[in-house]
Amino acid sequence: MRYFHFSLNIPSTEYLRYYQGAAARVVVRTQDGRTLSIPAINLRQFVTHAGIQGRFRAAIDENNRLVALERH
Repeated sequence: MRYFHFSLNIPSTEYLRYYQGAAARVVVRTQDGRTLSIPAINLRQFVTHAGIQGRFRAAIDENNRLVALERH
């Protein structure tokens, strides 16, 4: 299992596009410079009235599948 750390700051108005299905994935740059494409549905649990802000850790398995996503 590999772990990647990244920050997000998505205002609620922008995340609405993801919530409505207009965009299916969120592309992030990890702390070590890699690019991850995360299914937007996995971020719904972190949405507040302000949107999504914070530091996150993604656990990726050997098949490059997202196993877990948590806020740090």
